[in-house]
Parts: sequence; C-alpha cells; structure tokens
Amino acid sequence: MNDRGGSFVAVRRISQGLERGNVYHSSSAEVVAGSAAWLGRGLSCVCAQRRDSDARPSFDLTPAQEECLQRLQNRIDVAYDSSIPQHQESLKDLWKLAFPEEELHGIVSEQWKEMGWQGKDPSTDFRGGGFISLENLLFFAEKFPKSFQDLLRKQVGDRSVWEYPFAVAGINITFMLIQMLDLEAVKPRSIVGETFLRFLSVNESAFDLLYCIAFKLMDQQWLSMRASYMEFNTIMKSTRRQLEREIMFEDVTRLEDLPSYSLLSQ
Repeated sequence: MNDRGGSFVAVRRISQGLERGNVYHSSSAEVVAGSAAWLGRGLSCVCAQRRDSDARPSFDLTPAQEECLQRLQNRIDVAYDSSIPQHQESLKDLWKLAFPEEELHGIVSEQWKEMGWQGKDPSTDFRGGGFISLENLLFFAEKFPKSFQDLLRKQVGDRSVWEYPFAVAGINITFMLIQMLDLEAVKPRSIVGETFLRFLSVNESAFDLLYCIAFKLMDQQWLSMRASYMEFNTIMKSTRRQLEREIMFEDVTRLEDLPSYSLLSQ
C-alpha cells in the first residue's frame, strides 16, 4: 500500500463452479498486485472528473434538501474506526450476511480475503470510502440479498479469469458516487447532483439504493465487455456515464425508475 491509494488485488477464478471458499482463498486462487487503481485517491483520476457540459452555477436548496444533504454529508464524514465497537459489530454483521454458514474467527482474519478484502484486516481498505461504504454493503446485503450473493460469489455470467475483488470494488463504487454527485460540496454543482437531491429528499436511503444499482450495473458492464482487472478503471468510467445518463432521463422521478434498477433482484 502507498499514500497514493495503495495497490489492488485481482483474484484469478479457477472454475466458475467452485464454492465460495475456493474463489478468494489464497490456497486455491492466485493473487496479483498492481498499480494504484482500486482505493481512495487512486480513483480520483478516474471518477472525479467533471465534464464542462455537466457544470453549472449552484442552485438554491429547499430546506428539506439542505437537511437531507447535511445528514448524508455527516455520514460521508465518518471514517471507519476499528476501535469503535459499533463499527466492529457492523463489520461482523456484514460477514454474517455474506457467509451465514461460516463462523468468523476474528475481526482480523484471513477469512476476510474470501469477501474480496485485500488483507486480513478490512479496516485498512476503508480509506477511500469511510464507514458509509460499509453501510452501503450492509444495505445491499439486507435489501437485495440475491443480487448481493450473485456478485459476491460471481454466480452470473461468463466470468473473467482475473476477477475484481468484491469488497474493494464496493468501496470504489461508494467513492465514485460521492464524486459523481458532488456530495462533498456545500451545494451540488451539476445537474446530476441537483437531480439526485430531489430523489434524496423523498427517500432517505437514496444514496444506498443508488449504490446497489451502480454495483449491479458495474458488474453487468464488466461481463458485457468481457473485462479483466486491467480494465477496471474503464468499467468504472463507463458505469458512471451510464448512471449520469439514466438520472437525467425526463421520465425518471425516483431511483426505481432508472432502467438499471431492473437489474436488481431481491
């Protein structure tokens, strides 16, 4: 890991028919390290670019929008802290939802690699997304368990030999959405960000729901492009562009109207 966002881990799938334990274990899958592309600031050159056509003067928020945006920004500001019991318990809850049939042996364990974390301590991977990225994964697992399990276990489609690590990809998606929606600004400075606030003002879980849509869309694009780990940044940019297009469709009045929402299954 380095201060530019760290290295990433790509996982080689041995066989599509293998059980979960054989997908990510180092004993049955080869691991390769690459350039900084997966975490935190390493993604900024990929996801945080604003096109001139997107930019526009900031607009006035309604009181309801201001309140909803502030609550979401408060969530974004919370760093993952392994010394906080609530954060540890949330991480354990994620394990239970992901692998209910397997007991977790410790908050620091080689087992975490099975979920696609880079090492035995997931806390080192949260720099790019903070605690909200864990909340996003929990929301996904609870609200759309079938889609969550399909992506976790790579059960859908003709998979690449070198697969993206599930959990680390999830953190990248959180980071990408924060940048795309301009959520760290006092007010959104793009039409996409403004439109999202309308969704958020009527659905407090809009960011979490958009995360689920984005994750499933990213995987679909991964499959359609027959991508391998070297194309991950390309897939992320393509996913962002597609989300931006769909959010701007005139007939979309809520996130459930997005065409990519239909990719999710409970």
